[in-house]
Amino acid sequence: MAKQISVIPCLDMFEGRVVKGVKFEKLRDAGDAVELAHRYFDEGADEIAFLDVSASTLGKRTMDDIVSRASSGIGVPLVVGGGIGSVEDAKRLLDLGATRVSVNTSALARPELINELSETVGSDAVVVSLDVATNDDVTDAPRYEITTHGGKQTTGLDALKWAREVQRRGAGTIMLNSIAEDGVQSGYDLGLIRAVRDAVAINLIASGGAGRVEDFVLAAQAGADAVLAASVFHFGTVTVPEVKAALVEAGFDVAGGAR
Repeated sequence: MAKQISVIPCLDMFEGRVVKGVKFEKLRDAGDAVELAHRYFDEGADEIAFLDVSASTLGKRTMDDIVSRASSGIGVPLVVGGGIGSVEDAKRLLDLGATRVSVNTSALARPELINELSETVGSDAVVVSLDVATNDDVTDAPRYEITTHGGKQTTGLDALKWAREVQRRGAGTIMLNSIAEDGVQSGYDLGLIRAVRDAVAINLIASGGAGRVEDFVLAAQAGADAVLAASVFHFGTVTVPEVKAALVEAGFDVAGGAR
């Protein structure tokens, strides 16, 4: 049976608007979050991600409103991240219509949060996002290093070690973002995907770098269970149906088939 791959448009949120830049800088407005979410649902997206990239300052009320409105009439899962620091935060968003919650900095600060979330809302609802720098030219740092603050701050933490701990603590999914490739559109970091795929068995979402339809296929072949992108979808470089058709042609299965 062919492996099924999910296609996930990502809506990076800043002060209530969808934005996209390069390596989290020089952000451009990409439109209204709810309108885009409904458009991607109509195009056949398997899941839609809402991520607060404003250093978790979007505000609970604003994000709550966006999640509530977006979940109405959209029949695919929603993953929501940014500013989630407790089980209560997660439960609130899930009650408003999110399907899964994504944590990053808060889990690094207090890894026990992953255990608490998985035990309370279930592993399937817990996503841990890893922002990873590839240090091929840095001899005193891990080759794959966890970073924070959009890649601006290093942690010294080996990404493969952290991925294993994330899995051990009960998360159901890792969202793997290559900082070097974010917004660059030169392709996913396939070596990073392969390394993390070898390290863990839980679901793996590839993020950062998609520029061509072929990039999504290569990420799936490297071991990703889902392929996530933002800029190329927002600005019309490629479409969700084109990505799904390419995945099917490459021998993968896609939810609902290629549209």
